[in-house]
Amino acid sequence: MGEPVRLLWVWRHPRPEGAVGRCIGRTDVPVDPRRAKRLAHRIRQEARRQGLPRHVLTSPLQRCAAVGRWLKRWGWRHEQVAQLSEMDFGCWDGLAWEQVPREEIDAWCAAFEQHRPGGGENLRELLQRAKAWRPPFAPIAVVSHGGWMLARRWAASGAPAPGHPAQWPAAPRYGECWHLDAMASGRPLTIAGAAA
Repeated sequence: MGEPVRLLWVWRHPRPEGAVGRCIGRTDVPVDPRRAKRLAHRIRQEARRQGLPRHVLTSPLQRCAAVGRWLKRWGWRHEQVAQLSEMDFGCWDGLAWEQVPREEIDAWCAAFEQHRPGGGENLRELLQRAKAWRPPFAPIAVVSHGGWMLARRWAASGAPAPGHPAQWPAAPRYGECWHLDAMASGRPLTIAGAAA
């Protein structure tokens, strides 16, 4: 019998404020405290059902960390982990998409895996960062970002990096939870989750 799969329970952060129509990667946009509390409550309920430890890892960006702070108020251990952060879009970060010059977006699309949007992180680096990260133990609850979750799932599939934006899948819904292999290998399982 093989070794059991060690799962991460990864939730995408709640819907942030002021993000619509903007390039948001490392820009630290806030989240409504009520949304953060609702997602923290759902994580706590799922942890009870599944026997997960009362320990959550989050990106340090406030749209994730706010959820962890609620759980900490309820007696959980909360750690912020920089490797769980969203993709870095460099000087594009925080801009309205209409402010990003069209020729720069075209250059990114033409070399999707290797181009550094806004001089930030390229897709290959995001995939490597997401794949290389190891939790301290598993199973464990994680709150991260859509881009990081997609990168972790893509890296676990063993598929080559996408060469064109049309190959990159849609992000999970806000508040959605995925089961991902803690070692970033094997086929991940997506589970249903309501938007937060």
